[in-house]
Amino acid sequence: MQTGSGSGGHERSVTRRVDELLERMTLEEKAAQLGSVNAEELLDEDGALDESAVEEHLSSGIGHLTRIGGEGSLPPRQAAERTNELQSYLREETRLGVPAIPHEECLSGYMGPKGTTFPQMIGMASTWSPELLEEVTGTIRSQLEAIGTTHALSPVLDVARDLRWGRVEETFGEDPYLIAAMACGYVGGLQGDGDGISATLKHFVGHGAGEGGKNRSSVNVGRRELRETHLFPFEAAVRTASADSVMNAYHDVDGVPCASDEWLLTDVLRGEWGFDGTVVSDYYSVEYLRSEHGVAADEREAGVAAVEAGIDVELPYTDCYGEHLVEAVEEGVLAEATLDRAVGRVLRAKAEGGLLDDSTVDADAADEPFGTDEARELTTRAARESMTLLKNEGDLLPLVGDETDSVAVVGPKADDAQELMGDYAYPAHYPEVEVEIEATTPLDAVRTRGEESGFDVLYERGCTTTGPETDGFDAATTAAADADVAVAFVGARSAVDFSDSDRERVNMPSVATSGEGRDVVDLGLPGVQQELVETLYATETPLVVVVVSGKPHSIEWIVEEVPAVVQSWLPGERGGEGIAAVLFGDHNPGGHLPVSIPRTVGQLPVHYNRKPNTANEEYVYTESDPLYPFGHGLSYTEFEYGNLSLSTDELPPAGTITATVTVENTGDRAGDDVVQLYVSAENPDQARPVQELVGFERVSLDSGESNRVSFEVAASQLAYYDRDFDLTVEEGPYEFRVGHSAADVVSTARFEVPESKEVPSTGRTYFTETTVSDAD
Repeated sequence: MQTGSGSGGHERSVTRRVDELLERMTLEEKAAQLGSVNAEELLDEDGALDESAVEEHLSSGIGHLTRIGGEGSLPPRQAAERTNELQSYLREETRLGVPAIPHEECLSGYMGPKGTTFPQMIGMASTWSPELLEEVTGTIRSQLEAIGTTHALSPVLDVARDLRWGRVEETFGEDPYLIAAMACGYVGGLQGDGDGISATLKHFVGHGAGEGGKNRSSVNVGRRELRETHLFPFEAAVRTASADSVMNAYHDVDGVPCASDEWLLTDVLRGEWGFDGTVVSDYYSVEYLRSEHGVAADEREAGVAAVEAGIDVELPYTDCYGEHLVEAVEEGVLAEATLDRAVGRVLRAKAEGGLLDDSTVDADAADEPFGTDEARELTTRAARESMTLLKNEGDLLPLVGDETDSVAVVGPKADDAQELMGDYAYPAHYPEVEVEIEATTPLDAVRTRGEESGFDVLYERGCTTTGPETDGFDAATTAAADADVAVAFVGARSAVDFSDSDRERVNMPSVATSGEGRDVVDLGLPGVQQELVETLYATETPLVVVVVSGKPHSIEWIVEEVPAVVQSWLPGERGGEGIAAVLFGDHNPGGHLPVSIPRTVGQLPVHYNRKPNTANEEYVYTESDPLYPFGHGLSYTEFEYGNLSLSTDELPPAGTITATVTVENTGDRAGDDVVQLYVSAENPDQARPVQELVGFERVSLDSGESNRVSFEVAASQLAYYDRDFDLTVEEGPYEFRVGHSAADVVSTARFEVPESKEVPSTGRTYFTETTVSDAD
């Protein structure tokens, strides 16, 4: 609750309350504020509070409550009740009465019972619509608030360029600008106007660039690449979206673990960017300083290193903080002032989140935001808009139901609701637990269309996602041969796995090969799914392939031979409806790829904005270009661009320039297009990317309609780190390029920056301003 007059009065009030609490705290109470405790420790097997455990873990207070609803597997009302009980204990039974910050995971929706599961983030990135994502996270916010949560461990801002990495699906793709824009939309919906759920930017930093494509493995990148590629989305979200929290990454960067990197967590994050929120540890990452990195001899040394570097709260439970920090201060190993700074930030988060005024919620109303018609409609819309049409030879799609007698639905991704979910969806995160899922599979949705239009649906699974068995091929090919058209649903299963690799799993039918801890060395379709598609193709029945997967696959043969291919990613609980809407033309696909699809794993890296020598050199037996480029996406209509015009041909180094293009829907039906603006520096004094995305706009046009799309670009958006490592707008010629994808450029325009200028910390612009107007 805001007190005082205006924001200044509120700030003074918060500061006063924090200072008063800090002054009254004992050393043990201070350390407790930097710790956490998880549901497993506090709840008994029936989901009730374990009173002795509560006393043990909370008697001195606590910083965070870890996933009471999600990890506790509690339905919303019960999650709210347990959270209220814990907050009441902290209020009434501890000396200072300071409540905790309850946090949950919510990457693609609240990761707990009854939470709405939206498309995985790689799919949301395919919408190229931060505005839609903001609506999605607004819905997530309402569900989290209902159960008493005030802090969320999302979004993921990692840059996905090594596609072997299992967590590609959690990201917004390969481009820093698109990632930053989508992340800001995510934060905006979650945090609202400052009265919502605190968003956590993760994983800080470079988590997607680990050696060998392995999760948590070492990252070795140059300083410029770290700054310009991996740090940029975080900087933009901190400075423009005011994200409340940041989470460190597991790995080391050039030998220094992120969890103990003071330069990263304090000098850059707080000193350069002015971040004043809380830094929370990735789960177990403080302890990993000892057990994984080997840079700490014991838990105390790990805890001291982390808190000195700038990690305020240890998650998911107190292992290296707590009594270890108390001992370190008492023995003169850790300055109490360091502890005070971290505690002050945690208390400020509690004060600004309203927890010091009222930390309980109305448990009787906790179920209200869950399972609503509005939430179902939104996740259906998000699924539809994430669909990306890769190929449509001979206009096989959309299928015409009333002109079709029978459709064969084949494949392991056709009729398993869990196969639609990303790794941080509740059902996928606990794959060994029986979870009731309210979801629409592709088979469900196609059967509904069949009932409406009068065609038969012939279903055969054919094979499993993994495993060598081909016993189902005969039935699958018979179904395809007997149908007017066949649709094959293939891809990879997603889940989280921290277990050791088991070589015997190759024979198991449904091993997850996408998701956290699910890194691979082969980007082909797992199991015998490729063979299944080839067998179906041999029937000569017109074939559509729908790839339902969290990562791009090397499907060169399929793309060469099969007439129609749709990338649906992991479309969430209403994903089947989203897929069917595109297949039968109820929705005109408008998704565009946020990541390049390689021909083979051996091409990596294959992202669009490589430097010229990397992008242009060829292999002996394969091309250097990807199978499908970043930004690619087809429609059932056609879009044409008019010539690109500029407001000036000379851009001052602290000025702006406006690029305008006409977009016309020249086809016979309404549709969406993503207009993409790239920039390329000509003759720069460093090797620079061949081009970089600097703006985009998703436009909706009726048949025959045209719009003028204008991009106002600030000169500072062209800046890069010069040879003295200063962020500088360099003089010289540049070229704007407008296209349907990074490879399909249809119009260009040149301009000049007449002189170089260093960009001051207060003078950087992160995003292009776009306006859309009627071309008439």
